[in-house]
Order: sequence, then structure tokens, then C-alpha cells
Amino acid sequence: MSLPSGDPSMVRGQELRVWSAYTQLLESLLQLEKAIKDRVDLLIQPQRPVSTEEQDTNLGRLMRRVTTLLQSGETSRPPAASPHTPRAVGAHAQDQLQHPPGPLRVTYVSSELSNRGNDIMTLLNFSFQDFMSFLGDKFHKDENPLGFINLGVCENKLCSDLVTKRLSQKDMDLIEDTLLQYPDRRGHPFLRKEVAWFLTHYCNSHAPLDPENVVVLNGSSAVFSALVTVLCDPGEAILTPTPFYGPFALTASLYTKVHLIPVHLDSEVSEENPRPFQLTVDKLEQALWDAQLKGKKVKGFLLINPQNPLGDVYSRDSLQEFLEFAKRNNLHMIVDERYLLSVFDESVTFHSVLSLRRLPDLSRTHVIWSTSKDFGIAGFRFGALYTHSKELAAAVGSLGFLHGLSGITQYKLSRLLQDREWINRVFLPTSHNRLQAAHKYTTICLQGLGIPFLKRGSGLSIWINLRKYLNPCTFDQELCLHRRFLDHKVILCPGKACMCSEPGWFCLVFAEKLPQLEQGLFRLQQALLEQEQELTERLVANTMRE
Repeated sequence: MSLPSGDPSMVRGQELRVWSAYTQLLESLLQLEKAIKDRVDLLIQPQRPVSTEEQDTNLGRLMRRVTTLLQSGETSRPPAASPHTPRAVGAHAQDQLQHPPGPLRVTYVSSELSNRGNDIMTLLNFSFQDFMSFLGDKFHKDENPLGFINLGVCENKLCSDLVTKRLSQKDMDLIEDTLLQYPDRRGHPFLRKEVAWFLTHYCNSHAPLDPENVVVLNGSSAVFSALVTVLCDPGEAILTPTPFYGPFALTASLYTKVHLIPVHLDSEVSEENPRPFQLTVDKLEQALWDAQLKGKKVKGFLLINPQNPLGDVYSRDSLQEFLEFAKRNNLHMIVDERYLLSVFDESVTFHSVLSLRRLPDLSRTHVIWSTSKDFGIAGFRFGALYTHSKELAAAVGSLGFLHGLSGITQYKLSRLLQDREWINRVFLPTSHNRLQAAHKYTTICLQGLGIPFLKRGSGLSIWINLRKYLNPCTFDQELCLHRRFLDHKVILCPGKACMCSEPGWFCLVFAEKLPQLEQGLFRLQQALLEQEQELTERLVANTMRE
């Protein structure tokens, strides 16, 4: 999914007003053109049963609207043109409007909405435009072989057969009064009990976790949004290493206008940086210091472990250092562990924050988990928070009034999580084997294409380096390559959507069924061959001119 670069809350101001005015003017002119054509047609064919009074009223309204927009002054100077492929802005502007510069490639404008409403629609349209294209034109081997293949959204589709079969068994079906009524805003007690047990067991907690410290909401993004809402005031910030899961930037800013301060990790290997994109406390300290110099009030530190999209799994010692950094700077430590069961390399050991015997700041350490990635049931919209602060649990739980799950869904999830035998003997061994096989298949293909990548043993995606296909190596060229993939009906997530500081990196999801994965990698290859040929032709043309 494409996401705005940097802080989504910055998509506003003069640039938005100018582009909004142009969008409204274009829409109005197109509507006026159609209305005039209809009126002319009526004059030519007066026998048509259409009300001329209604048409004349509509013409007058459109003319007044165009006049008002022209007199507003906002359209006195056109916004800068963009070289990128046009996208629709409004139902009648399909091929009329080019993307504005920077992050404003898609602008939603409605006179019925507030400025904030238009901002939200702009952000959401931009963030999910590729995914919406995919939903409307999905690949199917037989029914739609030319549809989009989505290798950009992290979903585990490898074990849907196992989960579907388990969720179809009779013990999953229950309809009773309590499931049809309003639940506890934090989630039904029976589900919170199973979540506490589940995290105690699979996070290797040294002591049983307390169900009273569990909050259940509709997705991990909802949990994160609720967390920053109760921890931060508008304009305050959360520190996070990048590249990272981009939608969190949207989630943080959408309602509460909380900023995510990036701790940029780089790919260059050196004596101080022995691993690509390595996170260190020194980098955290520097990013925090820079943010404070700019007047930002930083309230927390977000860590994703296992890391998405890099696939890194942090050691116990590293986790302890990060926790001590947070404690030293009075920061809340938010750890997203939604991939904890998706570590498929047997040589890699996952350590949960909940497994540590000594937490430097117990009441400020919070863990997010969901079944969306590990079990491949993102459609259930389930996310859980575990915090040692009952006060925070109560505050986040109060937002369950808006972000709760249905009772029937909660019951099915509780039955799924308590089935230890099925999880340990059927699901996890099969899931890990299939993830290993899909990862191996994909990395062999990447090696055959000469594409560098980070080889990790966790998660659902691979962080690949396509910098050699960019000339010059800029984010504009990264976007052009992303567009070329879309032309070939394959979706990857560009690095800028993950706030990567280096252009040319892409996130490729491999946890896909084999027919789609094969076809998606083939389309990727074709797009890169086309890109390579164009770069060669450009180089030859430049040489000839010289």
C-alpha cells in the first residue's frame, strides 16, 4: 500500500487549498460541459420528456460555482505539474488531472465535508489507493488471470485452509444472549482470559499474565491509535525506527494528530554498523535529541519485534537496552509483537518483552498482539493490548465503546486460542513449514534475478534492494518503478511508504499461495526487464548526444 512520505498530518496548508480549488474547478467545468451538452441536445430534440426549467436551474448553479472559484484567488497560479501517471480525482476526472507534487498525489475535495474531513479522505484515498485497485480487480487463476496480484500487503494466506477448517467446526458455533448484547468495553472476560493465557504461554512469561490487564479492540492499529490517544496530546510524538509498518503513521495522526519521529536506519555496513539497518541505543539517543532540539515533546518509543518489514528479531540483551533507554528518558515503551508466531527459521529465537524477568519501567511497558498475521485472519479485526498499568488498560478499554468486536467473533477467537493441541500439533508446524518453503522459493527467484535482499527468518515479507533499477537513485524514480509494477498488475510496497530514508528498497510479501506467488514474481521480472531496457536506451541516447 502506498502511504504519504513523512508525517501524514503535514498534508495540508496552502498546497492543499490550491489543489483543492483546482480540483473543484475541474469537477465543476466538467459538470458544466455535460449540462450544456444536455441542454443543446434538448434544443435539437425538443420532443424528449425533460424539464427545461430543471436543466436551466442546474446550468445557473454550475456557472455561479465556477465564477466563485475563479474569483477566490486560489486558482490564480496552477500547482506544479507532476511527471507521474495520472490518477482519478472525482468521478468525471479520469484522465484530466495529473498528480500534484510530493505526497499530494490524490486529493479528495467535498464541499459537504470540513477541512479535517477532506484531509482524512485525502490521506485514506492516498494510503489505500493501490489496495482499492486490487479489491476491484483481484487475480484469479481461471476467472480473472489478468487481475492484480498483491505482494505489498502483509497477509499470511498460506494456511487459510487449516484456519477455515478449524473455524468451521461445531464448537465454534454459539449464539446466546450475552453474545448479542453489549460486552465489557475491554472485551468479554472469557476472551481476555484466553489472551492472557495465550501470551503467558507463547511469550514465555515467567509469571501468569493478568486478564484484567488485557484490552481487546478491533485490530492492532486500533490498539495503537487508542494508546497514543490516551498517552499523548495533539502535537506530541512517538519515536520509532524506520523503515517500519507505515500505517502506524496514519493511525497516529488520523484522530489525535500525534507525530511519529523516525529513527532512520541505513543499509551501509561499517565497523559501527555491522548489520544493515541495525538499531542501536546511540541512534535512538541521537534521534531523541534532534527531536527535542526542534521543540518536539516525545512521549513514547514504538518498537516492532519481529520487525516489519526488515524481519529482524531482537536479542534479549538488545531488548533490555531499549527498555533502559525508554526508562532513562521517561518514555512509554510500546512493543508490537504481532509476528511472534511467524518466526520460521529454527536458528532464530524470539524473545518477547513479556519474557524478561526485569522490566526497568513496568507500568510504562505495553505489548500489542493480534491474530491477523500469525493466524492469517486479518478479516476478524482483532487486536489485543497487554499493559502492566491497570489505569492505562481502563483508559484504552474505554475506547472499546467505538472499537469493540462483536460477541460472536470474540467467542470464536476464544475457542481458537484455547485449542492448544491444534495450535501446537497442526497449525504452527504447518505454518512454519509453508513459510519456509515460500520464503525459499522467493529468495531463489530473487537470487536468479540478481536482486539483493535481507535474509531473515521471520515475518511474511522480504526487504529487497532495487536501487540498481533507479537512475538517478531518487524517491521520484522509486515511485516511477512502483508505477511500472502497477502497470504489470503486481503490487509491492515502496520503501518510502515505510519511511525508509534510502530510495530503491521495496517490501515483497512471500506468504502467498503458489499460483499467485509464481505469477507475481514473473510479473515483477517482466517489469524489471522493461525498466532495465528503458534505462539502457536512455543511456545510449545520452551517449549519442554527447
